Amino acid sequence: MALDTLLLAVGPGDSDRTDQLARTVVDIAGPGGTTVVLLHVFTQEEYDSATNNLGIDDASEVTADDVARRHGTVRSISKTFEEDGIDYEIRGAIGTHADEIVRLATDTDSDLVVVGGRGRSPAGKAVFGSTAQEVILAAPCPVTLVRNDQNGHS
Repeated sequence: MALDTLLLAVGPGDSDRTDQLARTVVDIAGPGGTTVVLLHVFTQEEYDSATNNLGIDDASEVTADDVARRHGTVRSISKTFEEDGIDYEIRGAIGTHADEIVRLATDTDSDLVVVGGRGRSPAGKAVFGSTAQEVILAAPCPVTLVRNDQNGHS
């Protein structure tokens, strides 16, 4: 099965695993010439914080794509993609993490979605919810979970 489009979704909890996420995508996308859509989803609060941290006074002058391009997690992953010759584009979205990931996977006709996740107990998932779990259940295509171990080791 050839992969034309792969969606890599990152968010605020992924800054500690950028290399792991990037390497996984390079391993999958590199050999086949797959186009990678690198998505950073922000809640409204996260977006406001990011624009503030970036020194953007008037958020109406930038798009979510612009803010995503300037985000440290995205820049780190982009650097790996450039070094490995991966064809990619950067997208930003504001909303509920899982909903925006599924929406963009559908809009881009993605063949695979890659998301990060942490090992948590079933009770922890029930109490706190799980973006990765929601994406796995709702995505229009297969989902690969790049998991951090419970101890924080990758």
